[in-house]
Amino acid sequence: MSIESTTAPAAGGFTLDDYVRLVNDEIGMPLSADQVAADFDELPEWDSLYLLKLVTALEPATGRKVPVGRVLEARSLKEIYDLAVTG
Repeated sequence: MSIESTTAPAAGGFTLDDYVRLVNDEIGMPLSADQVAADFDELPEWDSLYLLKLVTALEPATGRKVPVGRVLEARSLKEIYDLAVTG
């Protein structure tokens, strides 16, 4: 699965690179850019606590409300990123 360029800014200037840094720094989960599109089942570190931390960190980082109901249906961190920056 390919992901869009990590240098292209999304709404509000929050890039995919910014997102990877946020996952690493704010929620403490080691993540590389090539893992962003991986299914959660492929991320051995992933758990529900990371999801809560991520949603909490995303809202101030993007300046937008994160649609939690839709986030719960996401199957990858890339899907969550897309929801966070586009609603």
